[in-house]
Amino acid sequence: MQHFPCNRCGLCCQNINLAEETRFLDRGDGTCSHYNEISKFCTIYANRPDICRVDLQYRLYYAHLYSWNEFVDLNMQACRQLAALKNMEL
Repeated sequence: MQHFPCNRCGLCCQNINLAEETRFLDRGDGTCSHYNEISKFCTIYANRPDICRVDLQYRLYYAHLYSWNEFVDLNMQACRQLAALKNMEL
């Protein structure tokens, strides 16, 4: 299994209010309380919650439903949807 091809755009971290599983991280504006807007990086990356670990989520919950490539494709679709949402807000 390869690593998830994250481009570190930060859109998932800026829209955590959209998923029930990540709302506990919301600082009040839909952005994760651990997201650094300047560096576009997680301030607790090494110790981030399991829900933020794509590889782990796949192994724990999705490996029996999808191949790794299918799972990556689904996640990349979500990335594109977040990018489209951001472009619509501009």
